Amino acid sequence: MELVASANDDSQRRAYEQLFQTYRVDNSLIVPNDDDWMLASKVLYWLTQSRRRSGGGKLRRLDRGVAQRMAFDALLAVSARRCNVGVVTENWKDFKSIQRFCNVKIFKAADFFK
Repeated sequence: MELVASANDDSQRRAYEQLFQTYRVDNSLIVPNDDDWMLASKVLYWLTQSRRRSGGGKLRRLDRGVAQRMAFDALLAVSARRCNVGVVTENWKDFKSIQRFCNVKIFKAADFFK
């Protein structure tokens, strides 16, 4: 979803849609299930509580779009964990935070694609 939504142009969007169809046909598309949604919700709760503790009981407002991105990242992480696969990401900091509460394998994109 993030890739298609952030595509630079129509041709890139179509390429991502083709990948989606390919993975759907060969049954390697990972789709969140009901347990993934619940665990992602818990991870987000634990992240919020951690932020509250580090803020001395006050919860600093997140920058615009951060909460939505974290929700998608948490859902991706717990779905990957369920399927015993890793997440390759350029968003290392957020996934490291999520990993504290969801033991998912993460790889830095720069290292993975050497």
